[in-house]
Amino acid sequence: MRAKKYLGQNFLFDPSILRKIIDAAQIKPEDTVVEIGAGYGSLTILLAEVSRKVIAIEFDNDIFNELLEKTRFIPNIEAVNCDALSFRYEELERFKVVANIPYYITTPIIFKLLESRKNLESITLTIQKEVAERIVAKPGRKDYGSLSLSVQFYTEPEIKFIIPAGAFRPVPKVDSAVVHMKMLKMPRITVPDERLFSKIVKTGFSQRRKTILNALKVLDADVKEVLESAGIEITRRAETLSMEDFGRLCEEFYKKKGLRLGKGSP
Repeated sequence: MRAKKYLGQNFLFDPSILRKIIDAAQIKPEDTVVEIGAGYGSLTILLAEVSRKVIAIEFDNDIFNELLEKTRFIPNIEAVNCDALSFRYEELERFKVVANIPYYITTPIIFKLLESRKNLESITLTIQKEVAERIVAKPGRKDYGSLSLSVQFYTEPEIKFIIPAGAFRPVPKVDSAVVHMKMLKMPRITVPDERLFSKIVKTGFSQRRKTILNALKVLDADVKEVLESAGIEITRRAETLSMEDFGRLCEEFYKKKGLRLGKGSP
């Protein structure tokens, strides 16, 4: 087993933990599973035992060759050597994602999947515990932010269990968590423009120490009027605003400016 530090590789081999991940992902015999960061195939092979098909994505060329050799005689595994951020998930039929991904690409991967969510049923990630806590955070908490809102807008996230750092090789500096995100049939709230909603959320949290009034001034010099129309006090900060609050802001910005940035992006 060789890990490349610049790729953020940490491998998990314990079969009991791997089976707990599969249980958390709620894989069924008819499912197609996309495994991001398949590594040496320890989880891949177990996924293939309980699903219809596994698409195993691995970026590292050297590891991919070993993965290919290890799984070549398992007919329902399709190994793909590519960057998971460039994979065309939107072209798949209904699928579930299971991934033990490098910490540094966690957020980009989540946003990529949400952008390609048309046939996506669920996402089960083994990620840094701190990031998992941000995903499930509620308003008023320090870890509540744009990632929390973006994920909760489209999914029902839940931390399933914690994996101690010592379970990985090489051992990372922090513990990990398995978080399961079940896709909602419809976004959690209705907004006139999903891209505008996302822009407001990200702008609101871009300078957390500022009041929402000052944070959103870059969108509109008359943001005070928008906040008042939405029934939001100008002295509040982004981390105190609920998804519904941001939804009302989106409606007011949309009415005021007619901003039409198009739907479909988190």
